[in-house]
Amino acid sequence: MTPVVNARVVFNSIPKAYIEPGKTLIVDKSETIDPENAPLNGGILLKIVILSVDPYMRSLMNAPDPKKGLLHTYTLGQPLGGLGIAEVIRTETDEVKVGDRVYGFMPFQNYLVLPSLNAGVTPFKILENKLDLPQTAYMAWKEFANAKEGETVFVTSGAGAVGSTVIQIAKKQGLKVIASAGSEDKLEYMKSLGADVVFNYKKTQAAEILGREGPIDIYWDNVGGETLDAALVAANFKARFIECGLMASFGGKPAPIQNFEHVIGKNITIHGFTLTPIYSKYEKEFYETWPELVAKGEIKHKEHLFHGLEGVEEGIIAFQDGSNVGKAVIVL
Repeated sequence: MTPVVNARVVFNSIPKAYIEPGKTLIVDKSETIDPENAPLNGGILLKIVILSVDPYMRSLMNAPDPKKGLLHTYTLGQPLGGLGIAEVIRTETDEVKVGDRVYGFMPFQNYLVLPSLNAGVTPFKILENKLDLPQTAYMAWKEFANAKEGETVFVTSGAGAVGSTVIQIAKKQGLKVIASAGSEDKLEYMKSLGADVVFNYKKTQAAEILGREGPIDIYWDNVGGETLDAALVAANFKARFIECGLMASFGGKPAPIQNFEHVIGKNITIHGFTLTPIYSKYEKEFYETWPELVAKGEIKHKEHLFHGLEGVEEGIIAFQDGSNVGKAVIVL
């Protein structure tokens, strides 16, 4: 078979703030692969079909900085990596068969040769459903929220994949939900998910809403900055803060936190996290329950589709400018 292009999304330069179109990321089409004859050496040839673009990826584009806990970041000149779904094209192992779909953490490119399913950052798994599900929201909520019926949660970026799922989990557990986003259509979407109070952070200060609708017992933070500061003031005694993202820090110098003394006086617990350390604890439970809820329509799941490897940059920019709604999915 004639070799085909094995394009990849390469991390080309470290951005100072937001990523710069055509500069931070480039689609490199210089490499080729022969899908029929490429040596597998006992492994598996995958054709990547779906990629997940998520806000955390922006933090991996910073320079490594142990003082900030940034030990593992993207490498200049190498492909981005993230969660994806791939189809088995050829195999020399009994772990999978041709036509199986697997998911896991993979480089953003067209084709990938794996020595085995255990060769990734985390082991690749055979995909039993086609849903790109919000594991982050489910697992971190289970681990850190300690939610009780009648409590109040404040969710930022409530129209995104993670925030929209948190809203629905909280409502199923009987909580009052305050949620913010940056456009009127997103406010309507959050209302449709069951949020009790919604507001546009571009038009209304979080401190004003929280002062009227709080205090809050749980804060799911996707933004940081001034909103985090307002949440500290509005926090109830023994509130739990779940720090999922800090999008406010990617647009330049973030607003300093002025109200940190509330952490002490109110006995606030702040949980920063990445998914990997808690994934195995909740993986079985998640896949035994969540896909069925989505399939039955009990949990709403919206996808924002982008196409081709060029769509990776488009998806990340959509997070930056606030135009993304739901889960950002790249279809190859």
